[in-house]
Amino acid sequence: MRRSLVLTDEAARHPFRASLPPHVCHANVPVATRPSWVITRDDVQGFVGAYFACLAAVAVFIV
Repeated sequence: MRRSLVLTDEAARHPFRASLPPHVCHANVPVATRPSWVITRDDVQGFVGAYFACLAAVAVFIV
């Protein structure tokens, strides 16, 4: 029987990550269902809200 000389994961490159069991370091990254660059209605509403809030703040300080 041939045994490994190293009991840790050398690919982890950090002592703490190397000490973790392999199933902990396994990345289960969910696949995105839509591209991340799509602009949604919430994005537009947030931008418009921030724009008018800044515009109102500037108008208050000018007057």
